[in-house]
Amino acid sequence: MLVETMLGFLGLGLMLGLSGVGSAYGTTIAANAAEGALKKDKDKSSSYMILAALPATQGLYGFVAYLMLKGRLIAETGEGGLLLFGIGLGTGIVFLLSAIRQGQTAANGISSIAAGNDVMTNTMIYCALPEFYAILALVGALMS
Repeated sequence: MLVETMLGFLGLGLMLGLSGVGSAYGTTIAANAAEGALKKDKDKSSSYMILAALPATQGLYGFVAYLMLKGRLIAETGEGGLLLFGIGLGTGIVFLLSAIRQGQTAANGISSIAAGNDVMTNTMIYCALPEFYAILALVGALMS
């Protein structure tokens, strides 16, 4: 197998894997906060659940990008392999970090809601900020 082909597959795998790992970490961070918040105020569990689920989107973006880009690699010649490696590594890192940071933002909002503050809308806006960069990475990957 050509080195370019292997790098292409590695890039696709990194994109898919890093996005999944980021979403797993991000949702766990927010879900841990939600679990603690339930002890203070069970009536707001739907708000906690919505916020805890937000970092899962980066995993979906990685999966969509993987499905859309895997056909661009020509395994026999390695054509597109280096490009896919770069795209996969770059977007994978963006998906990973944005999901983790989004989970931390959501966790802070969950804690604040449990403390009696009406910050659901603000927290959703704050969570949209790292999400925006994941969307930019997805669009950039699909346009290249």
